[in-house]
Amino acid sequence: MKLTKRGEYALRALIDMVLAREAGRELIPLKEISAREKIPLPFLEQIFVQLREAGIVDGKRGKHGGFFLAKPPENISMGEVVRLIDGPLAPIGCVSHTAYTKCSCPDEEHCGLRLLMLDVRNAIANILDRYSLAEVSEVSLKKLRQDGLPIPFAAPIKLAGSDADYQI
Repeated sequence: MKLTKRGEYALRALIDMVLAREAGRELIPLKEISAREKIPLPFLEQIFVQLREAGIVDGKRGKHGGFFLAKPPENISMGEVVRLIDGPLAPIGCVSHTAYTKCSCPDEEHCGLRLLMLDVRNAIANILDRYSLAEVSEVSLKKLRQDGLPIPFAAPIKLAGSDADYQI
């Protein structure tokens, strides 16, 4: 299992959505997340298509539109997002719970490599599934508060090339 840039960006954007919510903003234009996280907007839009289709986010069109979390952050596990964006957590197909493929070894049941990779898969899954988006976001919020910094998305800024004020 390798977390791709796509997976990393999805997780960072979702954490930003929780931070924005904490700052009192439910709807966030992707342009704001793109600017704050330095993620190319077209790439972020592709990621949000997947997140929307999975029911993790939803959107509202229009001048004051944007995206919002479609379910509480407490009900979104890090593992759910990683699997959605990057696929199975298993390092080899014969230990995957969601995308099993038969391996080439003659005795899969007694294969030491398979058993080791099963432990690796289970360790990764246990950690990612243990933490919710809310818990991971709370770590960011706690550190921001500890350092005396404002919560992102609370102070308006002007984005380059735009007439609109955005909050980042």
